Amino acid sequence: MIRLSDILDGIHSYIPDTDTSLIEKAYIYSAKVHAGQTRLSGEPYLSHLLATAHILTQLHLDPASIAAGLLHDTVEDTLVSLEKLEEMFGKDVAQIVDGVTKLSRIRFESQIQKQAENTRKMILAMSKDIRVLLVKLADRLHNMRTLEYQKDNKRVKIARETLDIYAPLAGRLGIGWIKSELEDLAFLYIYPEEYQRLHKEVDARIGKRKAYVDEVKDLIAKKMADFGLSCEVLGRPKHLYSFPIIELIFQRHDSAVYL
Repeated sequence: MIRLSDILDGIHSYIPDTDTSLIEKAYIYSAKVHAGQTRLSGEPYLSHLLATAHILTQLHLDPASIAAGLLHDTVEDTLVSLEKLEEMFGKDVAQIVDGVTKLSRIRFESQIQKQAENTRKMILAMSKDIRVLLVKLADRLHNMRTLEYQKDNKRVKIARETLDIYAPLAGRLGIGWIKSELEDLAFLYIYPEEYQRLHKEVDARIGKRKAYVDEVKDLIAKKMADFGLSCEVLGRPKHLYSFPIIELIFQRHDSAVYL
C-alpha cells in the first residue's frame, strides 16, 4: 500500500522546496472521513486515494491536484459538502474535486463509435481545468489495476468503458504510459483468453524483442552521430494491445472498439 511518505517523496523529486502542508492536511482529513470504508479487496478505502495521489506525482502535478486526488471521492462517498471542502482546502482544490465528481456521474452505455467520441468530447468540454481530467485518469488507472475484485459483468463493462473513453483521452493528452496500461488492462478483462495466449507468445520472445529494439536504437544513435548530432534514443517493445493481432481479434468478435 502506498504511504503518505511515498507521495511527499514523489512531489519533492520535481518540486524540491514545495510546501506540502496542503497534501498532509488532505491526507489526515481523507483518512478521517473515509474511516471504516473498505475496498472490495478488503483494503481500507484510503489505499485507493493514496494510490491515486501517487499516480498524480508521477505526472508531476502540483500540491492542489495531489490534495484533490486524496479528496476526490469525499463529496460522492461521504457526508462532506463541496462548501465544506472549499472552506477547508480552498477554491482550487474544491473545484477540482467538483469536476471529478461530475465526471464520475457520466454513464457510458453505448458501444457505437460515434457515441464514444461524443462522450470523449463531452468529458473534455466539462474539464475546463485539465487537472480535473488528470485526477480522473489517475483514479481510473488505479481502479483498473484492482478490477479483479469486481463481479464478472461489471469488470467487462468498466473495461470496455476504459478502452472506449479513458484510454483514448489519455492518448490525446500525450500520456502514453497511462494509455498503454489502460489498454492492456482492458484487453485482459474483455478478451481474457486472447490476452493470456498473446502474453505467453510475447514472453517467449521477450529476449529477441529487446535485443532488436536495442540494435535499432544503436543504429539510429550511430547515424545521428555521423551527422554530428548528439541525442538520446529511446525505445521499447510494443505493449500487448498495440500488436496487429488485436485488430484481428476485434474483427472476429465484431467489437465496438476502434483502433
